[in-house]
Amino acid sequence: MSGALAALPAAAGAGVDRTPARLCECGSCGKFQMLPSLAPGESARCLRCGALLRRARHDPLGRGLALSLAALAILGIACLMSLMSVSTAGMTRKANLFSGPEGMARSGLWELSVIVLFATVAAPALMVMARAYVLIGLRMRHPPRHVRRVFALVEHLRPWSMVEVYLIGIAVAYTKLVDLVHIEFGAALYALGLLMLTMVACEAALDRQSVWEEMERRGIPIDDIDHDATALTAPDKAAVSCHTCGLVCLPASGHDECPRCDSRLHARKPNAITRAWALLVAAAILYVPANYYPVLQFIQLGSGAPSTILGGVVELLDAGMWPLALLVFSASVAVPLMKVVGMAVLLISARRGWTSRLRDRSRLYFAIATIGRWSMIDIFMVTILVALVQFGSVVRIEPGVGGLAFCAVVILTMFAAEGFDPRLMWDAAGENGPARQAELH
Repeated sequence: MSGALAALPAAAGAGVDRTPARLCECGSCGKFQMLPSLAPGESARCLRCGALLRRARHDPLGRGLALSLAALAILGIACLMSLMSVSTAGMTRKANLFSGPEGMARSGLWELSVIVLFATVAAPALMVMARAYVLIGLRMRHPPRHVRRVFALVEHLRPWSMVEVYLIGIAVAYTKLVDLVHIEFGAALYALGLLMLTMVACEAALDRQSVWEEMERRGIPIDDIDHDATALTAPDKAAVSCHTCGLVCLPASGHDECPRCDSRLHARKPNAITRAWALLVAAAILYVPANYYPVLQFIQLGSGAPSTILGGVVELLDAGMWPLALLVFSASVAVPLMKVVGMAVLLISARRGWTSRLRDRSRLYFAIATIGRWSMIDIFMVTILVALVQFGSVVRIEPGVGGLAFCAVVILTMFAAEGFDPRLMWDAAGENGPARQAELH
């Protein structure tokens, strides 16, 4: 069998609950190897590329459930309470989590309204509720079988929950308003900060593989899963690892669903290079109008002053807030451009079979996939400004079409990164054998 034990820290003492040893495929380079038994606090990394394969946690299911329920309660408070209020010349305006999307819809940009509402309310709520539902279901005497599909939904929603990015957008909006109006923070803002910390703690406490293993132990998968037999034969028998739950299995003839989570099985993400190129080209085209057209318009006494993304950075520099200006420039100007260029390099390398710096290119891919969501800062900032600065003919802020183009750039680059499979670079370089290399052509 190809592959060997992954690197481990020192073993824990006797009597400590350990995770079972399993065959796994590295999601970064595609190497099959045995994932050793891990004690809580230990981690294992790929022998070839160094990517993290698993980190075991102390009581992941219990802590994950407690933090999920806490996050759900905090999110309810954030949705019901006021976020911020501003006042000027005797007029007061309050905003909650739904005010910004409502303002976008009134201005005709309903697409932005839907995206902002999904990223700030719907995705976090669905993810927290689904995770709590699964963990509660696993504590029942007879867990419902559909919890595996519900937990698969959690896996897909994770990149689109953007509470922390929304908070940075609020901070940028605050700097633009603090010299113009009197601002008071509402309970929802503090709830969002606590929600962000709770969700981060939940992600850190929950070992997702332990959830899938608990489903196996409770007999939720319909088909029996023989890990020992798979470990003995899989690397030489066209094994496939599930993109959702990570299970390595040998697809039966006529059956291409994962026996553990019921997701469709593919050796590699289908049409990954072609799809990523199409999305990337569309994002590159939209990057021009996203920076040329204004993302918002400041209208005072009937006259408007449009503001582009770069114009907003200049305003922050003029106000002496260079750290925030650097953050906005990096997230809204540099990062989208770097994502387009970086993804293009990865796609070309996968197509041409470059053999040099494979580990560095894998790290570049995961960096691109991780930081892409932070480019939504400007969109969330505009959402807050549109919700708060609505004082009739005196002064108001309206969203611009540049915001729609910029949001499309962010979403397209995120889809491009999600659709690409970094293992294709190692396949093309011949690191995973001639069979995988032949699949590219």
